[in-house]
Amino acid sequence: MEAFKIFIVEDDPLYGEILQYQLALNPEYSISRFTSGKDCLANLYQKPDLVTIDLTLPDFEGEKLYQRIREVNEELPVVAISGQEEISVAVNLLKMGVTDYLTKDDNTKDLLWKTINKIRETGKLKNEVAHLKAELAQKFSFDKSIKGQSPSLQKIFGLMNKAAASNINVSITGETGTGKEVVAKAIHYNSERRRKNFVAVNMAAIPGELMESELFGHEKGAFTGAVSRREGKFEEAGGGTIFLDEIGELDVNMQSKLLRVLQEREVVRVGGNETIKLDVRVIVATHKNLAEEVQKGNFREDLYYRVMGLPIALPPLRERGHDVLILAKHFLDEFCNENKAGTINISQDAKDKLLRYNYPGNIRELKAVIDLAAVMCDGKLIEENDISFPSAKNEKVFVTEEKSLEQYNYDIIKFYLRKYSNDIGTVAGKLEIGKSTIYKMIQRKAITL
Repeated sequence: MEAFKIFIVEDDPLYGEILQYQLALNPEYSISRFTSGKDCLANLYQKPDLVTIDLTLPDFEGEKLYQRIREVNEELPVVAISGQEEISVAVNLLKMGVTDYLTKDDNTKDLLWKTINKIRETGKLKNEVAHLKAELAQKFSFDKSIKGQSPSLQKIFGLMNKAAASNINVSITGETGTGKEVVAKAIHYNSERRRKNFVAVNMAAIPGELMESELFGHEKGAFTGAVSRREGKFEEAGGGTIFLDEIGELDVNMQSKLLRVLQEREVVRVGGNETIKLDVRVIVATHKNLAEEVQKGNFREDLYYRVMGLPIALPPLRERGHDVLILAKHFLDEFCNENKAGTINISQDAKDKLLRYNYPGNIRELKAVIDLAAVMCDGKLIEENDISFPSAKNEKVFVTEEKSLEQYNYDIIKFYLRKYSNDIGTVAGKLEIGKSTIYKMIQRKAITL
């Protein structure tokens, strides 16, 4: 284990030696002693874990030395040690951020030991939190949190990178089960706000009468049941990101209040008068077409333009081709790890069946299908019969909306191109048409690869 580095800055040689001797009794401590503030500052490149400073050094006053140390490392713990108890000086230093203030007496050694132990425990907690946040950021790196290699997904990665590199609001649209919250988290944990909170709010799950209190907080006594002050979700997300899922479900009255908060970047708790400034990134999501909701009068146009920001439209799973198999493998591996089931594979016939299905429930449905197949299979191989779809009746319904025959032809060809990774020769053979037919459609931009 790496030694805990302590700098002692003390111009009294005898007292400095006493402190160094007593602290060095712990073999985990590495002690360096300096008789001037200048020498201490010159050696801060060694990155000590703690500095003790005498307040009466010949070249530096205690407050000045503390400020200079802070300029080099604003998180370095500093303990001030004084020859006499000066309340005003102690209060001022503690306000400035000094970790502790000790007077030179018979108890100094014991008090310093206790202070160091507290500092070490706090440091361990900070390191653990930093490690957990680093793991979380790694978990939500784009390629680990969102599985797939389809061209449509690569475009989404490009937009997510742009979103993560800025503070622009983001609006994520897509069918239910396409992974909107996963995308929102990935943007947050790859942005400069990743060290602060990511707060998700499902607007459809909160009763209308509680929405204002939930989002903006309330003061004690603001309404029946408000027995204490409570911060709202916007305050909770301070410095980080708030994710407003299913924003299309918000009623018009609350839309007006949300618009004001987003415009002014401040919030007033229900029943309160204090204005609270906000520093928060807003990401919204909906399965609805908000532009159409604006036309219908269900969603305020000014709020629409406020939240739209950078739009990210997630493709349904049926448009992601072989991503189905990548996701299926991912969910199967997860299932095996969680259930200590060893390794289970998917047969080719089962893979073909997975690729043929339409997935009205998108990624969420695929996970349920794979989990069930893993349970139902005999041995270590998922066969075609092990795969059952909860929405299988939809698989057989091809004509679900009014389109021209030509448009349905395009849809059929696009489906086969996705399934066979844009292999035009294979698709032409499967559909028993000439390759030139497909090339002409591509040339007319009726189909894009």
